[in-house]
Amino acid sequence: MNTEDILRRLLAFRAVTGGPNTEITGWVAAFLEDAGAEVSVLPGPDPRRRNILASFGPRDRAGLVLSAHLDVVPAEEPDWRTDPFELTESDGQLHGRGTSDMQGFVACLLSLAPEFAKSAEARTVHLALSYDEEIGCRGVPHLLAELPTLCARPFGALIGEPTGLVPVRGHKGKAAVEVTVRGTPGHSSRPDLGRNAIHGLSRVLSRIVGEAGALEAGPVDHTFAPPFSTMQAGTISGGQALNIIPAEARLAMEVRAIPGVEPMDLVRPVLNELAALEADGFGTAHDVVATYPALTLPTDHPMTRAAEAASGKASLGAVSFGTEAGLYQKAGIPSVICGPGDIARAHKANEYVLRAELDAARTFLADMVLRAAAP
Repeated sequence: MNTEDILRRLLAFRAVTGGPNTEITGWVAAFLEDAGAEVSVLPGPDPRRRNILASFGPRDRAGLVLSAHLDVVPAEEPDWRTDPFELTESDGQLHGRGTSDMQGFVACLLSLAPEFAKSAEARTVHLALSYDEEIGCRGVPHLLAELPTLCARPFGALIGEPTGLVPVRGHKGKAAVEVTVRGTPGHSSRPDLGRNAIHGLSRVLSRIVGEAGALEAGPVDHTFAPPFSTMQAGTISGGQALNIIPAEARLAMEVRAIPGVEPMDLVRPVLNELAALEADGFGTAHDVVATYPALTLPTDHPMTRAAEAASGKASLGAVSFGTEAGLYQKAGIPSVICGPGDIARAHKANEYVLRAELDAARTFLADMVLRAAAP
């Protein structure tokens, strides 16, 4: 199968994030086994959601990881002109959900599997394919936890998110947290007999606003825009009716942390506010929906130099979106981001990747495998 045929097949699985992915992982695993890879299918805590590690070459030899996620965001935008899960071509544009982010890159990897098999004696290449990246990089931590039992530590990882094949050396870390405050309901005419959960949550919101302002003072890293860590509340809800004292209120918040700052450290003052609310008689709960560290790779690192040479483009210091690269690097695997497509086309109707971009990505990947080497 050529790259385009593989991409068509991948889209048809409708591998929307957060749901079972056994169909797509079963097909991909069989495809790679047929190409000569040693394949490990790695279920997460929910066995219906699985990662894949496929290795070409001895696993006891340090190798290069080529990393991608198999999940895509939902395609619920009303202005799709075609079926988002059916690959459609128009003037060299290949339309469909995930074509840029990032099943186009996955299709390139699978189409190159025969080439990886031919060079397996000389070099080890691992394809690492994860689940639920789109809802906070939830799958890859389980893959990384099992990696030491499966292979020698890889010397580097290339994460193929859409960068227009420009190597990227950094992104901010992130934590996303959902907060719940519970009060005591009652009639609004007797607020003295109840405890207003929205009023309680307002203290949490005020703390978030205050912390967000304080972060602007630094520390700073001018590689990023903005150059400081950030915090915001993204959604808020609560209450039933105007004349009922709200029994429960909720908000979702996130932080984006520059390198050297642990995302959950920024969340801690907000969690302290929850503890203060509990001392005042409220009930509280919080759920860490997602967290991953920042990425930073030196300009003179061998992975940077290999990606620049293979792509023919100077590396970029940072992008605004987050990836699994920070988690690979935290696991001791230096990482660079570089893949076909454009993030500006992702997560919107009529997403597409150019046929020429996939061709260029295949050339880049083949060259990257030759250039990247264990130190």
